[in-house]
Amino acid sequence: MTTKIEDQSSLITFNKQATITVLGASGDLATKKTFPALFGLYAQGHLPEKVRIFGYARTDLTDEAFRERLSSKFELVGPNTKEKAEEFKKLCHYVQGPYDKAEGFAGLNKAIEKVEKEMVASGEVPNRLFYLALPPVVFGSVCGQLKAECYLGDGKGHTRVIIEKPFGRDLETSRELQKQIAPLFTEAEIYRIDHYLGKEMVKNLLIFRFANLPMTSWWSNQYVKTVQITFKEPFGTEGRGGYFDGIGIIRDVMQNHLCQVLSLVAMERPLSFDPEDIRDEKVRVLKAVRPIEHRNVILGQYGPNEEGKPGYLDDASIKSKDSKTPTYAAIALEIRNERWDGVPFILKAGKALNDSKVEIRIQLRPVARGIFHDITPNEVVLRVQPNETIYMKVNTKYPGLSTQTVATDLDFTYHRRFTNLVIPQAYESLILDCLKGDHSNFVRDDELDEAWKIFTPLLEDIDAGKLPVEVYPYGSRGPESVSKFVQKLGYVIPKNENYIWTN
Repeated sequence: MTTKIEDQSSLITFNKQATITVLGASGDLATKKTFPALFGLYAQGHLPEKVRIFGYARTDLTDEAFRERLSSKFELVGPNTKEKAEEFKKLCHYVQGPYDKAEGFAGLNKAIEKVEKEMVASGEVPNRLFYLALPPVVFGSVCGQLKAECYLGDGKGHTRVIIEKPFGRDLETSRELQKQIAPLFTEAEIYRIDHYLGKEMVKNLLIFRFANLPMTSWWSNQYVKTVQITFKEPFGTEGRGGYFDGIGIIRDVMQNHLCQVLSLVAMERPLSFDPEDIRDEKVRVLKAVRPIEHRNVILGQYGPNEEGKPGYLDDASIKSKDSKTPTYAAIALEIRNERWDGVPFILKAGKALNDSKVEIRIQLRPVARGIFHDITPNEVVLRVQPNETIYMKVNTKYPGLSTQTVATDLDFTYHRRFTNLVIPQAYESLILDCLKGDHSNFVRDDELDEAWKIFTPLLEDIDAGKLPVEVYPYGSRGPESVSKFVQKLGYVIPKNENYIWTN
């Protein structure tokens, strides 16, 4: 597997001119995420000076119909004005064609070449970015057609390809996908996008950890007792059960999003901010994760509740009404290295829960007993979404004449501290990184391989029905057994605590 990127094209910044082509342009992902992100970058002046944007899909659309569709999800706030939207739409063109035939991609190449003649000055070489907003089943054939018909090589220009998750459904299919793509493009030309790596709080992890002496001092098993990384959604599959039933919550969220967050929380200090130095450390910590034992896993599937909310199996799009696909999982991972040996990393993810949030919760070891009794444990919490926040739960004296202690927090809430700052969407951040040639927040092939090695044996056992699946009510906190599970792993739930963090 590739471990270093040596191709110098990764150092080229697409800041003067480029064509950006979104394949799967008529689909939900492109309409809801990709084009709004491109528009946001354009409105803020972050796209290349000379840029043209193409949509490619099988749907028969005119340029005008395509422009109306792509702009249907634009948010016209801040710099994203109606005038900017009209300017942006004029830069967009549509090409209709199949995903498995050369003539469609030859037509796309001809359309791109036409606008490149207008944009590229004498002596410059063109730059092309292809964004695959497509199901992974067609990645191989589409990449093959792009290489044959639309690739710029041998000094003719630079090509980059963004590939959306899922990158396979297990280790074998992930490696098969790699075998299809690796002969076509260099690792420097491939950008595997996981949008969680573009979230502001996730990108802040390296700065928070390594630029603050207190954090570097206690960020280890000497002071940390447990780490929990939690993903909660308050809604179920809502008609998407047919898609979700073949995936489950671990493939959908945990193997990719939460595993990426874990690697940034647990990695060692990189030698530099060079993308490959950062990704080297992420791979190193993933290699230290021990095989998952069944005793460290709780699976759940949401059922109906008393208020009439439907259960997972009530979704009409699910064909198998005895499906055991988990919609909730709590998994404790063990990292066997000097820094983290003995600290459980508990990943929790679920649908149809009581809240909407993604957060990292680090609970510290208790202070020495003696003058204190049942004192609240210190915790550092990084709220990824919503309302980006870092706060530390601390104990202080309650104001007054007594010496009573009270749990409170040292709170850094982004929207209170940076009142006039707009936090970019994750897709905006990552597309801009790709245009700059920065791989820091994209998944390398060996990193992907190590992540699948961690979860594939467990997924095979789940698919074979070897683990029980506990039913929990829609809108609850999840399976009842989770509370005892995290306490058994060392997490302390304070008794009689009146502390509630409010944003």
